[in-house]
Amino acid sequence: MTNDLIAKAAIDRRLAEIISPVIEDLGYELVRIRLMSGKTTILQVMADKPEGGIEVDDCAEISNAISASMDVEDPILDAYTLEVSSPGIDRPLTRLKDFDMFEGYEAKLETTELIDGRRRFKGQLAGIEGNDVLINIEEHGETVTIGLDFDWLSDAKLVLTDDLIAEMLRQRKEAGTLNEDAFDEIETEEGSEEEKK
Repeated sequence: MTNDLIAKAAIDRRLAEIISPVIEDLGYELVRIRLMSGKTTILQVMADKPEGGIEVDDCAEISNAISASMDVEDPILDAYTLEVSSPGIDRPLTRLKDFDMFEGYEAKLETTELIDGRRRFKGQLAGIEGNDVLINIEEHGETVTIGLDFDWLSDAKLVLTDDLIAEMLRQRKEAGTLNEDAFDEIETEEGSEEEKK
Protein backbone atom coordinates (compact mmCIF):
# COMPACT_ATOMS: atom_id res chain seq x y z
CA MET A 1 0.00 0.00 0.00
CA THR A 2 1.45 3.35 -0.99
CA ASN A 3 -0.37 5.23 1.73
CA ASP A 4 -0.08 4.41 5.39
CA LEU A 5 -1.86 6.76 7.76
CA ILE A 6 -0.79 4.59 10.71
CA ALA A 7 2.92 5.26 10.12
CA LYS A 8 3.86 8.02 7.68
CA ALA A 9 7.65 8.42 7.83
CA ALA A 10 10.14 5.62 7.11
CA ILE A 11 11.26 5.52 10.77
CA ASP A 12 7.60 5.33 11.87
CA ARG A 13 7.08 2.35 9.57
CA ARG A 14 10.20 0.64 10.95
CA LEU A 15 8.95 1.22 14.51
CA ALA A 16 5.48 -0.04 13.54
CA GLU A 17 7.07 -3.31 12.36
CA ILE A 18 8.53 -3.77 15.86
CA ILE A 19 5.57 -2.47 17.87
CA SER A 20 2.55 -3.86 15.96
CA PRO A 21 3.21 -7.53 16.81
CA VAL A 22 3.84 -6.64 20.48
CA ILE A 23 0.52 -4.77 20.71
CA GLU A 24 -1.39 -7.43 18.74
CA ASP A 25 -0.07 -10.21 21.00
CA LEU A 26 -1.73 -8.39 23.91
CA GLY A 27 -5.04 -8.22 21.99
CA TYR A 28 -4.86 -4.54 20.90
CA GLU A 29 -4.43 -2.77 17.58
CA LEU A 30 -2.01 -0.04 16.52
CA VAL A 31 -4.00 3.04 15.42
CA ARG A 32 -1.10 5.43 14.81
CA ILE A 33 2.61 5.84 15.53
CA ARG A 34 4.71 9.00 15.26
CA LEU A 35 8.30 9.69 16.30
CA MET A 36 8.39 13.42 17.12
CA SER A 37 11.79 15.09 17.24
CA GLY A 38 12.18 18.41 19.00
CA LYS A 39 13.98 19.44 22.18
CA THR A 40 13.12 15.96 23.36
CA THR A 41 12.29 12.93 21.24
CA ILE A 42 8.80 11.56 21.82
CA LEU A 43 7.49 8.26 20.50
CA GLN A 44 3.70 8.58 20.34
CA VAL A 45 1.81 5.30 20.11
CA MET A 46 -1.97 5.32 19.78
CA ALA A 47 -3.66 1.97 20.35
CA ASP A 48 -7.17 0.59 20.70
CA LYS A 49 -9.06 -2.62 21.29
CA PRO A 50 -10.50 -4.16 18.10
CA GLU A 51 -14.00 -3.31 19.41
CA GLY A 52 -12.88 0.04 20.89
CA GLY A 53 -12.91 1.18 24.50
CA ILE A 54 -9.26 1.10 25.54
CA GLU A 55 -8.56 2.20 29.14
CA VAL A 56 -5.68 3.77 31.05
CA ASP A 57 -4.64 0.39 32.54
CA ASP A 58 -4.47 -1.02 29.00
CA CYS A 59 -2.18 1.86 27.96
CA ALA A 60 0.11 1.05 30.89
CA GLU A 61 0.25 -2.63 29.89
CA ILE A 62 1.06 -1.68 26.28
CA SER A 63 3.70 0.82 27.42
CA ASN A 64 5.51 -1.82 29.50
CA ALA A 65 5.47 -4.35 26.65
CA ILE A 66 6.71 -1.80 24.09
CA SER A 67 9.51 -0.66 26.41
CA ALA A 68 10.76 -4.23 26.85
CA SER A 69 10.69 -4.83 23.09
CA MET A 70 12.37 -1.51 22.26
CA ASP A 71 15.20 -2.29 24.71
CA VAL A 72 15.94 -5.44 22.70
CA GLU A 73 15.49 -3.99 19.19
CA ASP A 74 17.14 -0.64 19.98
CA PRO A 75 15.91 1.32 16.91
CA ILE A 76 16.03 4.85 18.42
CA LEU A 77 19.52 6.20 19.05
CA ASP A 78 18.60 9.17 21.24
CA ALA A 79 16.94 9.24 24.63
CA TYR A 80 13.18 9.32 24.08
CA THR A 81 9.88 9.47 25.92
CA LEU A 82 7.26 6.86 25.12
CA GLU A 83 3.64 8.05 25.17
CA VAL A 84 0.88 5.47 24.79
CA SER A 85 -2.62 6.89 24.41
CA SER A 86 -6.17 6.01 23.43
CA PRO A 87 -7.46 7.45 20.14
CA GLY A 88 -9.85 9.82 21.96
CA ILE A 89 -13.33 10.66 20.73
CA ASP A 90 -12.35 12.75 17.70
CA ARG A 91 -9.96 10.00 16.69
CA PRO A 92 -7.74 9.80 13.64
CA LEU A 93 -9.00 7.40 10.98
CA THR A 94 -5.94 5.47 9.84
CA ARG A 95 -7.24 2.16 8.48
CA LEU A 96 -9.81 1.47 5.77
CA LYS A 97 -11.98 -0.39 8.30
CA ASP A 98 -12.18 2.78 10.45
CA PHE A 99 -14.15 4.52 7.69
CA ASP A 100 -16.61 1.63 7.63
CA MET A 101 -16.85 1.43 11.44
CA PHE A 102 -17.67 5.13 11.76
CA GLU A 103 -20.11 5.37 8.85
CA GLY A 104 -22.70 8.07 9.52
CA TYR A 105 -20.36 10.28 11.56
CA GLU A 106 -18.81 13.56 10.48
CA ALA A 107 -15.16 13.54 9.41
CA LYS A 108 -12.48 15.76 7.90
CA LEU A 109 -10.35 14.19 5.17
CA GLU A 110 -7.27 15.58 3.46
CA THR A 111 -5.68 14.29 0.27
CA THR A 112 -2.05 14.39 -0.83
CA GLU A 113 -2.93 15.78 -4.30
CA LEU A 114 -5.67 18.17 -5.38
CA ILE A 115 -8.91 16.37 -6.20
CA ASP A 116 -11.27 18.53 -8.29
CA GLY A 117 -9.31 21.59 -7.17
CA ARG A 118 -9.36 20.82 -3.44
CA ARG A 119 -7.49 18.85 -0.80
CA ARG A 120 -9.86 19.13 2.18
CA PHE A 121 -13.21 17.42 2.44
CA LYS A 122 -15.62 17.60 5.37
CA GLY A 123 -18.83 15.65 5.56
CA GLN A 124 -20.60 12.52 6.73
CA LEU A 125 -18.82 9.20 6.23
CA ALA A 126 -20.81 6.90 3.95
CA GLY A 127 -18.84 3.67 4.34
CA ILE A 128 -16.36 2.12 1.94
CA GLU A 129 -16.55 0.61 -1.54
CA GLY A 130 -13.50 -1.47 -2.45
CA ASN A 131 -10.52 0.79 -1.66
CA ASP A 132 -12.66 3.96 -1.83
CA VAL A 133 -13.73 5.96 1.20
CA LEU A 134 -17.23 7.39 0.62
CA ILE A 135 -18.17 10.75 2.09
CA ASN A 136 -21.32 12.88 1.75
CA ILE A 137 -20.35 16.52 1.20
CA GLU A 138 -22.36 19.70 0.65
CA GLU A 139 -21.93 21.23 -2.81
CA HIS A 140 -24.03 24.18 -3.98
CA GLY A 141 -26.68 23.45 -1.36
CA GLU A 142 -26.94 19.77 -2.26
CA THR A 143 -25.51 16.67 -0.61
CA VAL A 144 -23.38 14.59 -2.96
CA THR A 145 -21.53 11.35 -2.25
CA ILE A 146 -17.96 11.21 -3.49
CA GLY A 147 -15.43 8.38 -3.36
CA LEU A 148 -11.81 9.06 -2.44
CA ASP A 149 -9.24 6.31 -2.93
CA PHE A 150 -7.81 5.44 0.51
CA ASP A 151 -4.30 5.75 -0.95
CA TRP A 152 -4.96 9.44 -1.79
CA LEU A 153 -5.55 10.37 1.85
CA SER A 154 -2.86 12.18 3.84
CA ASP A 155 -4.95 12.79 6.96
CA ALA A 156 -8.39 11.84 8.28
CA LYS A 157 -10.13 12.30 11.60
CA LEU A 158 -13.58 12.29 13.13
CA VAL A 159 -15.16 15.64 13.96
CA LEU A 160 -16.25 16.06 17.58
CA THR A 161 -20.06 16.23 17.43
CA ASP A 162 -22.81 15.67 19.99
CA ASP A 163 -23.83 12.49 18.12
CA LEU A 164 -20.32 11.09 18.30
CA ILE A 165 -19.94 11.89 22.01
CA ALA A 166 -23.36 10.33 22.76
CA GLU A 167 -22.41 7.15 20.85
CA MET A 168 -19.04 6.82 22.60
CA LEU A 169 -20.66 7.28 26.03
CA ARG A 170 -23.34 4.73 25.12
CA GLN A 171 -20.65 2.20 24.12
CA ARG A 172 -18.77 2.80 27.37
CA LYS A 173 -21.91 2.31 29.45
CA GLU A 174 -22.75 -0.92 27.60
CA ALA A 175 -19.21 -2.21 28.12
CA GLY A 176 -19.32 -1.14 31.77
CA THR A 177 -16.13 0.89 31.30
CA LEU A 178 -17.47 4.41 31.57
CA ASN A 179 -14.77 6.66 32.94
CA GLU A 180 -15.21 10.02 31.31
CA ASP A 181 -11.88 11.29 32.65
CA ALA A 182 -9.94 8.56 30.87
CA PHE A 183 -10.68 9.30 27.21
CA ASP A 184 -7.37 10.99 26.47
CA GLU A 185 -5.16 9.96 29.36
CA ILE A 186 -1.59 9.23 28.34
CA GLU A 187 0.78 6.75 29.90
CA THR A 188 4.34 8.11 29.72
CA GLU A 189 7.56 6.23 30.26
CA GLU A 190 11.18 7.28 29.79
CA GLY A 191 13.45 5.17 27.60
CA SER A 192 17.09 5.79 26.84
CA GLU A 193 20.12 4.24 25.22
CA GLU A 194 22.32 5.69 27.95
CA GLU A 195 20.67 3.60 30.68
CA LYS A 196 22.04 0.39 29.17
CA LYS A 197 25.65 1.57 28.71
